[in-house]
Amino acid sequence: MKILYAEWLKTKRTAIRLLTFCMPVVYAAIIIGYFALRGINKNTQTFVFRGFFEVWTACVIPLGTGILSGLIVHYEELAGNFNGLLSSKVSRYGLYLSKFLLSVLIMIASTLIATVVLGVVLDVFLGVSIGWLIFIAASILAIIGTIPLLALHLWAGFRWGMGATIGISIGGLLMASLMGATSLGDKIWQFIPWTWPVRMAMLPGAYLQFAEDMQFPPEVISSGFVLNQLAMGIVASSLCLVVALIGGIIWFNRWEGRKSYD
Repeated sequence: MKILYAEWLKTKRTAIRLLTFCMPVVYAAIIIGYFALRGINKNTQTFVFRGFFEVWTACVIPLGTGILSGLIVHYEELAGNFNGLLSSKVSRYGLYLSKFLLSVLIMIASTLIATVVLGVVLDVFLGVSIGWLIFIAASILAIIGTIPLLALHLWAGFRWGMGATIGISIGGLLMASLMGATSLGDKIWQFIPWTWPVRMAMLPGAYLQFAEDMQFPPEVISSGFVLNQLAMGIVASSLCLVVALIGGIIWFNRWEGRKSYD
């Protein structure tokens, strides 16, 4: 915990804290403003759910993971070209893991802040009552799908620098938008890491199809499709996380830094 707290102190007066606390509020405000201008009706909750989580997972998360991981590494590089980091008495394992956990906590905080702000404003100011359990479940699944991406981007950030992480995130955005948010990736999404947040976050939305007069669950639920997709997403995310995190730690233990002109 001390190492993690020290990592958080390093973010003081940096863009990382702005990304953590301000960006989610701005994003939620944009979504709320759009639907407020569009008008409220009985289907607003479903439209809000789909719009909010599709854009967050297909656009914000791919770019955000690249920028966040890149910044975490970049600020360390600026502080003596990694000399302070590599000469630390803390184990290499602890250093790498603390930076990874910092990025995970930041992503968790950002996602939950955006979701809570959205729900509270919709309920209090627009009179739209949302299914909190469904929205929070979608947020948690989006986070689960994002964690392996953070491990991959942190490894890339140390290996190639911030430019590489941002470049990878742009490619990830395209894959998430094309393969995650559309039917193009229906058969292969589980093999593409950037589609996992999109596909997994959208699964709880199936439960918004329930109506009061329904005697049986919607077919997408009763057929087992949602649970099958969820299982595939969790297994794929877990395997990727283990490989990326262990591989990154092993590589970092042997790493001696980058030259300043790399």
